[in-house]
Amino acid sequence: MDTLPLATHVSVETFTTPLHKRLADSTHGPQAGEVLLYWLGQAGFVIEWAGVRMLIDPYLSDSLAHKYRGTRFPHTRMMAPPLDPAALDRLDLVLCTHRHTDHMDPGTLQPLAQRFPALKFVVPAASIDEAMKRCGVDASRLIPVNAEQRVDVLPRISVSPIASAHETLDQDEHGLYPWLGYVIELGNDAESIRLYHSGDCVPYAELPAQLARHAPDLALLPVNGRDIERSGNGVPGNFTLDEAVALAKAGGVRAMLAHHYGLFDFNTVAPETIDARAQQERAAGLEIYRAQTGRVWRMRAPDRRE
Repeated sequence: MDTLPLATHVSVETFTTPLHKRLADSTHGPQAGEVLLYWLGQAGFVIEWAGVRMLIDPYLSDSLAHKYRGTRFPHTRMMAPPLDPAALDRLDLVLCTHRHTDHMDPGTLQPLAQRFPALKFVVPAASIDEAMKRCGVDASRLIPVNAEQRVDVLPRISVSPIASAHETLDQDEHGLYPWLGYVIELGNDAESIRLYHSGDCVPYAELPAQLARHAPDLALLPVNGRDIERSGNGVPGNFTLDEAVALAKAGGVRAMLAHHYGLFDFNTVAPETIDARAQQERAAGLEIYRAQTGRVWRMRAPDRRE
């Protein structure tokens, strides 16, 4: 295993053991004041902090390949799922940013709901009916949220949703946003850690200021871009790499983890493009990491007195 010192509060380690075995080994868990992140592919992550394990937007099945088999875009995986839901030894919470299958996947969420009967799911309030179907649970196991709220989801863990535009900034007749990003605050003191996961999102005018108000320490941002008009693939898109970098800078984010690439060949960006930009931005003071399986990001709480 090698450890690479990166941003002031972040390091990345490589490992070769299967992810479920790594997670089950308490010697590899977070130390006091640390959060660990593992990439699950696409927009999915494992988040571990203070004995709590959460998943966000896990897509660990072939639901989309089954749905689109034989079509122009068959959604064949470019990478195998790094984790089998049946192999997890414990799980405390799942967060889903919106209803699209690669973020709210019945092939992943239903096995998790069955394996862990007390497990709850944070979902957009705008999609609660769809979430019940996709998770295979009743409303009592859902935590519905909307933008401009702050919701305590576990002891000392809160979620503050920010509206996302995918590709438009939508609201339903009740003022609920179907596409959300989450600011996850771990801890409630000067040593708290704030993570921002945008879900699927494109730029809109108010987003940088909203992000800056939350002052996240690390932003998990998609970088696959969008090309509906050019390619006609009909898949709503995300930030380009340039746009994700611009948002991180405008929002005052200390570090960025680029994801949502490398799963479907019609909806990705070259890894070397991300790496080259990371090298360029490091000199300018922004740390960019490219999400990869077989790696763990270890982040310690920043000193907010700095």
